[in-house]
Amino acid sequence: RMAAAPPSYCFVAFPPCSKDGLVVFGKNSARPRDEVQEVVYFAAAEHDPGSKVECTYIEIEQVPKTHAVVLSRPSWLWGAEMGANEHGVCVANEAVVTREPASESEALLGMDLVRLGLERGATAKEALDVIVALLEEHGQGGNYYEDGSSCHTFQSAFLIVDRNEAWVLETSGKYWAAEKVTEGVKCICNQLSLTTKIDAEHPELRNYVKSQGWWNGDSDFNFSEVFSLADDHLACCSGRESLEKQGGDVSAQAMIDVLRDKDSGVCVDSESFLTTASIVSVLPQDPSFPCIHYFTGTPDPSRSIFKPFIFVDDVKLVPKVQSPSFGNDDPAKKIPRFQEKPDRRHELYKAHEWARSLLENDQDKGQKLMRIMLDLEKQGLEAMEDILSRTEILDPAEVVDLFYDCVDTELKFFK
Repeated sequence: RMAAAPPSYCFVAFPPCSKDGLVVFGKNSARPRDEVQEVVYFAAAEHDPGSKVECTYIEIEQVPKTHAVVLSRPSWLWGAEMGANEHGVCVANEAVVTREPASESEALLGMDLVRLGLERGATAKEALDVIVALLEEHGQGGNYYEDGSSCHTFQSAFLIVDRNEAWVLETSGKYWAAEKVTEGVKCICNQLSLTTKIDAEHPELRNYVKSQGWWNGDSDFNFSEVFSLADDHLACCSGRESLEKQGGDVSAQAMIDVLRDKDSGVCVDSESFLTTASIVSVLPQDPSFPCIHYFTGTPDPSRSIFKPFIFVDDVKLVPKVQSPSFGNDDPAKKIPRFQEKPDRRHELYKAHEWARSLLENDQDKGQKLMRIMLDLEKQGLEAMEDILSRTEILDPAEVVDLFYDCVDTELKFFK
């Protein structure tokens, strides 16, 4: 049953669909129901020549300098489901199934490539170039889940966004194609979506598919048709219509509303899968304004609140949304992997479990708590709107504790 790719959804809205010269990005991360996702920040860093970086399964060459990143990630792995860097680049990935079986041998995970793109790319196009170069050099493969009993492998698709443009990148093995987007709304989910509008591609892509007998070279080259299994490449994006209906008014709030929508299927809550974390980012096209990234850090956005993060120097770390670290004793790092599952719940996750049981057992109390939480979220959204409508430059001291304080306040309400 888990062979189906998890039904995550990623969105981006550009003017004229989004308001006030903002680019708005969002993702619901659908993963196995009991998986914990943490929110982690890594400062920009310089690295010695010849140093290596240990990804989830393999070690690769490090680069001289990595950008500061904030990530939402399943806490057993190195990479991320989604995140942003200090230059206003956001990346999210999707697991996809193509006609080529994904490799079980351990290589880079799509989620590792999300983090690598953010750490090494100062624009969306740079992040794309980083991802496809690493794909060429190291390949993708290995278990997508913390599961010792069976190996779940997928190919990857990515939505890569900055203040000016977005790239939809879809891959199968080391082969890839990408489309550039600069206006309107784009959605990607767990199946291929690129058709004949391809703005960049692997240099050998067409020769390769011809050699496989998947394309005769005469008809229009349609990436999804060539690489999908049978009729898998249908328009999958139920959330897109809701965003387009906003008529030029897509804001952080509108994106949050779409991510909370269970009826549309965008907010996943099924037998196998749950939206285990969500992100919304607002990227002003005017570079004198800061980008704002909202994270839940907890499952089910309809019962979670989106808390803002802004990149500044010495931003305060938030251990309460970080899972415990098991170092080299982590069963994810020992071979054979995943022989046991440690308790990876962080403090905010545990508080949410308590709140969830309250919602289920005492509806009045639960709904009252939810109203207080949403009010807290609204205050955060309004404070951020205020920052984006000011004329004077933001004082970093004002937001250095921003995400920390929001998490702290949220926890206080649960107590």
